[in-house]
Amino acid sequence: MTKSIFLEPFQFSNGLVIKNHIVMSPMTTMTSFYNGMITTDELNYYAARAGGPGLMLTGVANVSDNGKGFEGELSVAHDEMLPGLTKLAKVIHKDGTKAVLQIFHAGRKSNSSILRGELAVSASAIAASHPANSETPRALNSSEIRQIISDFGDATKRAIKAGFDGIELHGANTYLLQQFYSENSNQRTDEWGGSREKWLKFPLAVIKVVNDVVKNYSNKPFLVGYRISPEEIETPGIRLEDSLFFVDQIKDKVDYIHLSMGSYKRTSLNDPNNKKTILSQFAHHTKKFLPLIGIGSVETPADVNSVLADGANLVAIGREFIREPQWVQKVANNDLDSIRTKLSPSDMDELAIPPVMQTYLRSSFYSVMNFTDDSGLQKDYQNSLAPMEGLKKKL
Repeated sequence: MTKSIFLEPFQFSNGLVIKNHIVMSPMTTMTSFYNGMITTDELNYYAARAGGPGLMLTGVANVSDNGKGFEGELSVAHDEMLPGLTKLAKVIHKDGTKAVLQIFHAGRKSNSSILRGELAVSASAIAASHPANSETPRALNSSEIRQIISDFGDATKRAIKAGFDGIELHGANTYLLQQFYSENSNQRTDEWGGSREKWLKFPLAVIKVVNDVVKNYSNKPFLVGYRISPEEIETPGIRLEDSLFFVDQIKDKVDYIHLSMGSYKRTSLNDPNNKKTILSQFAHHTKKFLPLIGIGSVETPADVNSVLADGANLVAIGREFIREPQWVQKVANNDLDSIRTKLSPSDMDELAIPPVMQTYLRSSFYSVMNFTDDSGLQKDYQNSLAPMEGLKKKL
């Protein structure tokens, strides 16, 4: 078999080289301790998948205590997390894979149960439309906003100390960074809202503080990535042109853009007359400026090649890495027939999937995991949001 181009090394503009064009998507394990410290089960899960991808993104870690979005979530909010995070970075570094810590604040996508009696916070006191029983958050004041911005900087410093090769700002799936940029969730009239320029202020401030920390504390190439959801389905809400504008504002401030979509074939969810793939439209804006990570229901080498042909520079694989931890190695060895594209419930222990994550996959994610006992038709999410894009139920 001719060696696939996606198995060749890739170099970022800051000098960091990864051994291939494959990225493992950030996927929650629901397995951290109650306070956000990493568990042995999580370390074993990442160890089983390390070594193949050029880059591995961790499941999201909160930067503030009130930024926790779900139980079992990783945290980077305190120095006590450093020993566990250091172990995580070391595990991922197997056979030269690079490690990136995804960081976020959940904002209104949390609730008072998860926050132990505290109200969730957001740009404005407006409840999310999904799920239907979402609680109304408390609007942050300016001092609290600046503290959260500082928290993102502190989290980045911890990632550097722990030995990671970068951080990814999770500005997708309707979390706090997206909430400030969206008119649906940000209806402030002060310096943090009221116009497109002011909706941009919070994410731009977070990017700046993160870049300042990297400049001051990292002595090696360190990535700052940004994940973005192209559209919201609510009205008012973010439309594709808003996201493309957003990318234009940050393309000289980050090292890559990472899309969040259930299908790499997706076209606009809001404009039926726009027939171009979202991926190709983003690629038009990032071409010659910074790498674009394409994603969405990628399972086979042919899928990877299609994503690259549509303009992406790197390809993120998510659910398929849960089913097949050795995907890259098997492709490299032309052992394609042995690649799992379905997941047997009886194989999950063998695949080092933590028990709590197994329950999560069998409930909230059952319809998207290709379980062998799922007799239903698999959705491709080309024309609808997937559970992992912010529509999953709260646990």
